[in-house]
Amino acid sequence: MRTDLIRKTALTAAGLAFTGGAIAGPVTTAYAASDAKPTTQTQTDRKGHGERQLGVRYEAQPNFYYCGPAATRNALSVQGKNINVDDMAKEMGTTEAGTNSINDITPVLNKETGKADAYHSVEISKPDADAKQTDTLRADIVKTVDGGRAVVANIAGTTTDTAGTTHSYEGGHYISVVGYRDNGTIVRIADSADPNQASYEVTVEHLADWIATRGYATN
Repeated sequence: MRTDLIRKTALTAAGLAFTGGAIAGPVTTAYAASDAKPTTQTQTDRKGHGERQLGVRYEAQPNFYYCGPAATRNALSVQGKNINVDDMAKEMGTTEAGTNSINDITPVLNKETGKADAYHSVEISKPDADAKQTDTLRADIVKTVDGGRAVVANIAGTTTDTAGTTHSYEGGHYISVVGYRDNGTIVRIADSADPNQASYEVTVEHLADWIATRGYATN
């Protein structure tokens, strides 16, 4: 386990079974985020140079437990879609405890993309991702982003981005992966929790460990 990625030391069977995302901490942060105006990131297409970033019409989540619907909405925005987060929350079965697992998000991504097999769920079941799982994640991100779609990931714990900023979601969270560079060794995150940290980069190794015990939706 990397020293800059901290997980809870005890993972109970119930904790492993429930893979939802609801931000622990003050509710006011998430609610304040809903007042932010959507922003657009410029799409950069440099596949021949080992990088690509999709254009995201970003929106922050309106409350502390809507990270699943919000991450899905931001992911679908790269395809030019604008789906109401309340409607998606109903489809995902989202409650104040969050969205149960990535398996509740993948069907919604497929429905809104218009293809039954556009996305599938991948689980990283161990507390730490191994080299093979990390390589698979990198390849999945590159393939999905090159196809004009974003990856949605269910994460938990604390990690540090490439700028040295810490991001902590001990209660679980959902994020969108909307780009990559250096052939996928660095990935771009769209994070609905805080519009002041709406976009940042992490190494794919850190992302894989962040996803560990949970899963992600990919092409």
